[in-house]
Amino acid sequence: MGKPKNICSVTEAAEFLLMKWPVHEGHKLKAAHQRCFDVLDGKASAADVRSAFIAAAKEADIFVDYMKRGK
Repeated sequence: MGKPKNICSVTEAAEFLLMKWPVHEGHKLKAAHQRCFDVLDGKASAADVRSAFIAAAKEADIFVDYMKRGK
C-alpha cells in the first residue's frame, strides 16, 4: 500500500511512468509513454496523456480516483 499521488502535469506523468511505475510491461503502459512523447511533438494533448495514464494504471491494477474537471 502506497500513499496517494496526485499527478498534475504531463511532465509529472512522464516522470512517474518512467521512474516510479510498479510494472515495466504492458500495452497501455507503452501507449501512455508514447502519448507523453507525442505531447512534446505537438501531436497530442494533456487530455490524451491523462486518458492513457488512467488506462495504464487500470492495466497495472493501480487504484485511480479521479474527478473530471469542469463537471
